[in-house]
Amino acid sequence: MRIWAGQPYPLGATYDGLGANFSIFSEVAERVELCLFDDGGLETRIDLPEVTGFVWHGYVPQMTPGQRYGYRVHGPRVLSEGRRSNPAKLLLDPYAKAIEGSVTWDQAVYAYPFGDPEGDAEATDSAPFMPRSVVTNPYFDWTDDRPPRHAPNETIIYETHVRGFTKRHPEIPPELQGTYGGMVHPAAIRHLQNLGVTTVELLPVHQFIHPAHLVEKGLRNYWGYDSIGYLAPHNEYASAGTRGEQVAEFKGMVKALHAAGLEVILDVVYNHTAEGNHLGPMLSFKGIDNEAYYRLVPDDKRHYMDYTGTGNTLNVRHPHTLQLIMDSLRYWVLEMHVDGFRFDLAAALARGFHEVDRLSAFFDLIQQDPTVSAVKLIAEPWDVGEGGYQVGNFPPLWSEWNGRYRDTVRDFWRRKPESLADFGYRFTGSSDFYETTGRRPHASINFVTAHDGFTLRDLVSYSEKHNQANGEDGRDGTDDNRSWNCGAEGPTDDPQVERLRARQQRNFLATLMLSQGVPMLLGGDELGRTQNGNNNAYCQDDEISWYDWGSVDGPLLEFSSRLIALRRAHPVFRRRRWFQDRPIHGQGTRDIAWFTPEGVEMTEEAWASGMVNALGIWMSGAGLLGSDYEPVPDDTFYVIISSRDGASSFRLPSTAFGDRWKVVFDTDADPSFPAIPAMHPAGAALPVESNSVILLRRIDVA
Repeated sequence: MRIWAGQPYPLGATYDGLGANFSIFSEVAERVELCLFDDGGLETRIDLPEVTGFVWHGYVPQMTPGQRYGYRVHGPRVLSEGRRSNPAKLLLDPYAKAIEGSVTWDQAVYAYPFGDPEGDAEATDSAPFMPRSVVTNPYFDWTDDRPPRHAPNETIIYETHVRGFTKRHPEIPPELQGTYGGMVHPAAIRHLQNLGVTTVELLPVHQFIHPAHLVEKGLRNYWGYDSIGYLAPHNEYASAGTRGEQVAEFKGMVKALHAAGLEVILDVVYNHTAEGNHLGPMLSFKGIDNEAYYRLVPDDKRHYMDYTGTGNTLNVRHPHTLQLIMDSLRYWVLEMHVDGFRFDLAAALARGFHEVDRLSAFFDLIQQDPTVSAVKLIAEPWDVGEGGYQVGNFPPLWSEWNGRYRDTVRDFWRRKPESLADFGYRFTGSSDFYETTGRRPHASINFVTAHDGFTLRDLVSYSEKHNQANGEDGRDGTDDNRSWNCGAEGPTDDPQVERLRARQQRNFLATLMLSQGVPMLLGGDELGRTQNGNNNAYCQDDEISWYDWGSVDGPLLEFSSRLIALRRAHPVFRRRRWFQDRPIHGQGTRDIAWFTPEGVEMTEEAWASGMVNALGIWMSGAGLLGSDYEPVPDDTFYVIISSRDGASSFRLPSTAFGDRWKVVFDTDADPSFPAIPAMHPAGAALPVESNSVILLRRIDVA
């Protein structure tokens, strides 16, 4: 087979209509073989003929899309220096745009003999047990695709899973269930549109593997946080095929979601790979250039720095590793048309030598990149290393998962007395974290539940995790002491307990949607989805994790939809700027005020006491602009939020804040937002049930 010198860039396999260029970086390589596989698995090896600046490359004429390939890298194996070359191991292309197959767990995919990691190199050919990289066709008809570009403050995120969202939906054909195609079936899109969210955040769709320890237990890597291909959409979510068809199917999904007005954000895992520590398999990066791609222990390069709890950490200090990440991000924006990214354990990407560096090279690159800097960027602002909790410390372009919001809101509803002042900050966008860095309220991604932890239904139904199905004797998952068990553990036929649970779910949702910042709803929470108390279902690719569309909580779904519609209709709940608590545009009113249950404004002493577990929050919409940047009516609302145990009376504020008020909803009442004609005058006392939220709107009187 002929091969020409080709070009060093772009990296990866690039089809141009006449053939394909192959390019791979390795500073330690002494020789690189391109391995081509036919339909029967027969392998043909060709040396890449040229190397330019540590990039090995060659061009194969008449190569067509669908061709399977991999690499074998010849070079030194000096473990003490972090070098692990082993040409017996077939390696995936780090820049592969599609991958076919999965890993078969055998001794051959490890570069050392079992039981002797310091011994001689393991020489068994791994090709029969390895997936293949695939040459893809880059051409796709994006005609009329228009990214929705929802403003940050108008964004409502729906965190979901391609497989779990669609796997059991009765209206989606079986061949599309669990796939990219299923995500854009009319039934799936109809649900998202009726719910009112603006943005779908997908759990990892970069090609990942199912680790050996899970496969041995009959489990799977359901969440997908073990990436091995940063430019390849995961092949198991494709209905059309896996020899490149998954790329077109993913693009079709994005195009259809855009047409429905929905943005697509990807949960990306650039902090570690699926190759684990020194005892892990050799699938790609380890065999290509171990020391370039991974953070190694400086005085013992046999071992890996682990800031992620997974065995390894990508070496973002190396220019080619940074280049891979940036090339991947640009590819997903420019070629796959996604609208943003949520970065898993983002603090690990910020680490310089040890400490978390807010101005690390990675963030500098993001800042100056005209493509990546223009999309939504969300950090999970922590890792498992020392000093890794970095909420509030990311650069101005970034939003952050606000873990303090989650913890504080849960604390308030479980009646932790000292949480009140903190609750005030979280409810208004966490200005104490973000204002001094020039950021706006939308820097705070607010959430009460996420994929990692209890679902909302389970949060109010269980006081302890029930993770026995994970096969770790219940040791995995967090000991979530911020759950709110409404009177019984797990399922119950007690109608009183069920009423309490239903109300508490509405309380959490109401708090989330009325708070400043960007709300993130865990997919399925609007349906009453349960995982039967499992708060770490990362390995449960089954009914524990899949949405049960046959058991939808109809009233909760209706409440969720109406609540989201309320937020979208009134800019006061999604302000672009911070509350000022001072006169606006020369008017004699403020934009926010806080009240005790007696209708008296909160004092510093009241905030500091931490003993008030009920608040009145007055919010003025004066001077705000709508989504079309036109002035909106002076919407003013009053939120009564009480986690008291037992019914009480709550007095409305004086006429200085409004003459008459009308109830919009009461979480203790019928959840369907009934029209309540009664008007309440200033200073009136309202009965408030324990653990409830009442929203009132000021009614102007001519």
